[in-house]
Amino acid sequence: MKRKVRMGMVGGGPGAFIGNVHRMASRLDGKIELVAGAFDIDPVKSKQTGEELCLDSSRVYSTYKEMIANESALSADKRIDFVAVTTPNNWHFPIAKDFLEAGFNVMCEKPMTMTLDEALELQKIVEKSGKVFGLMHNYVGYPMVKLAKDMVKNGELGKLRKVVSIYPQGWLARPIEKTGQQQAAWRTDPKQSGAGGCVGDIGSHAENLAEYITGLKITELCADLTSFIEGRPLDDDCNCLVRFEDGVKGVIYASQISVGEENGLSIWVYGTDAGIEWHQEHPNQLLYKPIDGPVQILSRGNGYIGTKSPAAVRGSRIPAGHPEAFLEAFANHYSNFADTILLKEEGREVDPIIGDFPQVHDGVRGMAFIETVVASSRAGSVWTKMPKV
Repeated sequence: MKRKVRMGMVGGGPGAFIGNVHRMASRLDGKIELVAGAFDIDPVKSKQTGEELCLDSSRVYSTYKEMIANESALSADKRIDFVAVTTPNNWHFPIAKDFLEAGFNVMCEKPMTMTLDEALELQKIVEKSGKVFGLMHNYVGYPMVKLAKDMVKNGELGKLRKVVSIYPQGWLARPIEKTGQQQAAWRTDPKQSGAGGCVGDIGSHAENLAEYITGLKITELCADLTSFIEGRPLDDDCNCLVRFEDGVKGVIYASQISVGEENGLSIWVYGTDAGIEWHQEHPNQLLYKPIDGPVQILSRGNGYIGTKSPAAVRGSRIPAGHPEAFLEAFANHYSNFADTILLKEEGREVDPIIGDFPQVHDGVRGMAFIETVVASSRAGSVWTKMPKV
């Protein structure tokens, strides 16, 4: 029987950015209802957020452990179906682990954990639990990214040769973490962010995008990390040469000190017969560049997209020419995630298009990438093999 999927949230309290994005996106298709949360490490702020969201005060918790205990005691038709983990990175693993082991599905922000060892342990926990685990690499939720993936899969580029995936930002070009800016403070703190700064925060998006579209894994890389801001303990600039499976070569770079750049995630994929190009800041168009023809601009929402990618059609809500973007990409993952929960609950098979959202193995790949980049850079920018995970 169709019903709304009940959502809980950990994180997303006052001053947070990504928690509110998750809340807006999860509501977009009417499939999910937020019913509970532990929104801040400060119980007063958690209660404040619950009041602002008009939640039942008895289901606004002081800690996530209290949330697990109280929600577990509710009847199956009342308790949350899943929790969204929207905290700084250091909390991802313990929160996801505890909710999974208590029998709840989990949607987690990226990077999935602080270390590769934690990621591998979480993967085992997910497999043992049988629960649905989603990872919010939101950019692969864009319809035109799904189109790009299907065009590669269908051979429209020929044999792949080269991939360039970049994510330049400029917001950390000054030491704003020293001014108390909340988003900068935790992202530049190794205790909260992990071993990677820029590479973990946005470099992992560039890696995930490249592997998602091409269907190929990175096998080794040569990385150079820099912290341009004096006293900043984590990198704010990342440059990598990468080698993929099947002899494909590539470049991945991410930067948060590139002055003038906002959120310039972009990718170019080149094959023997054609190339494609996509920019996150202009997400409704994909450039297709055949070797013996003019450049074609493919636009989201048009009928011809459906002949190439049913997944791109499923990820679109409005006609061509009306922009769909950031929130809708999050919502596409939430829609697929919610449908997967209900299908599994009913014992039904999950169609691959519905199951097309980042999962625990993507989180493992992300942590393997981050740790390999850090290891390569620390060793003097030497070629370093990626773990086979």
